[in-house]
Amino acid sequence: MADENNNEQPIAAEAPQGVDNAPAAGGGYQGQGGGRGGRGPGGGNRGRGGNDRGGRGGNDRGGRRDDRRGRGGDDEGGEELIEKLVHINRVSKTVKGGKRFGFAALVVVGDGKGRVGFGHSKAREVPEAITKATASAKKKMVRVPLKEGRTLHHDGKGHFGAGKVNVRTAPAGTGIIAGGPMRAVFESLGVHDVVTKSVGTSNPYNMIRATFDALTNQTSPKSVAQRRGKKVADLLGRGGASEVEAEAAAEAIAE
Repeated sequence: MADENNNEQPIAAEAPQGVDNAPAAGGGYQGQGGGRGGRGPGGGNRGRGGNDRGGRGGNDRGGRRDDRRGRGGDDEGGEELIEKLVHINRVSKTVKGGKRFGFAALVVVGDGKGRVGFGHSKAREVPEAITKATASAKKKMVRVPLKEGRTLHHDGKGHFGAGKVNVRTAPAGTGIIAGGPMRAVFESLGVHDVVTKSVGTSNPYNMIRATFDALTNQTSPKSVAQRRGKKVADLLGRGGASEVEAEAAAEAIAE
């Protein structure tokens, strides 16, 4: 009996095959994440604070989040946008304990080259509301064809709710004849000569939406020619102009 007891070897002293012999600082082996000790903030590879699998405090997971922010910053920084604050209003929400006051901002964003968008948002503070509205406007930008890069191709009408607007093309030197929210839209769009008229409501939200309704209906001779399977010179020569003048006008058209 005594010999059998002496021949027994402690199990804890043997190291399992395929695992590093050196134990981790948390009391376990490095390949197993340090046993119970590996679950702590400074544990091994498979712990919550592990570097490889990206746990709650993992370095890889944090790096991916930083990369996404970096890509977004590069895209926004690649182009210069014109941001105009159209309207800001104080709003309130009635709750059980009283009223909570906030601010609503309406922002128009454009690149001055035929792209424009608008956005509105609410926040407890004015700068935060403007920032959120600007981000919303950048996501909803639309492209409007411009004639010679300064005016619209043709007249148009737009309406939203009780707001109705009329937009008309104008010769060079006319300027932007528009007031209030409509002026901010055309300045951000890059239009230099236009005549507009707002009929009905003076609500800036409805005026902006009615203006965008008129702009989204704008078409250019190039797009019409592609849709009908014709040449731009054929469309421009139907008004009595000569063939040479029509071709010259077709070459001068720019989106």
